[in-house]
Amino acid sequence: MSSSSSSSTQTIEHIVLFKVNEQIEPTKINTMLNRLNNLISLDQVLYLTAGPIFRNKSDSSLYNFIHLLHSRYKSKEDLNAYGIHPDHQSFKESVLPICDDKMTVDWVSYLENGSSLVVKPGSGMIITFLKSKEELSETENGVVLDTIGGIKNGVRGEFIEQISFRENFCGRAKGFTVGSIAVCRGMEEKILRDLLDGVIFLDYVVPNSLSVRF
Repeated sequence: MSSSSSSSTQTIEHIVLFKVNEQIEPTKINTMLNRLNNLISLDQVLYLTAGPIFRNKSDSSLYNFIHLLHSRYKSKEDLNAYGIHPDHQSFKESVLPICDDKMTVDWVSYLENGSSLVVKPGSGMIITFLKSKEELSETENGVVLDTIGGIKNGVRGEFIEQISFRENFCGRAKGFTVGSIAVCRGMEEKILRDLLDGVIFLDYVVPNSLSVRF
């Protein structure tokens, strides 16, 4: 899908997964989530949601993340400006010490024109990260992307309202190469495992307290 296509709009997807220390008090976790959701006040942020992961079906205990942040931006420049903003830096310094692990996946998506940047409260989201095998050819990598892109028109397509996917460009993704978000009413779990070294599957329900900038 080309960025020059008149039928799509460029969007930067930013997802951060958090694994909070098991000994941390619930009040401190709530404070973390509140501070995350308050980052919607930054000018660069178009949409943001942060909360607990409903279900983690990853193929390894190494990826036992329990909270996530998902936000959207117009450009990589806006994402970078968000990253260095003092409010964001303050959050990192005061809150991230309670986390045992985290990872970040970013990609440039091309949402269909008319597709909302805002994921409605109560919607289900299936978030998938794929780690392609290093020896894959360009053609085989294309198979992975084409399969993800074809989900919306596949057997389960009637359950999917929006899909966003592309190669990761963040260096803090633990080697994962592809990110995908499906906003849907059902579940699509077909993965080309012969071409992959790792999979993270996350189910997330967007909280009713919506964080969005129009």
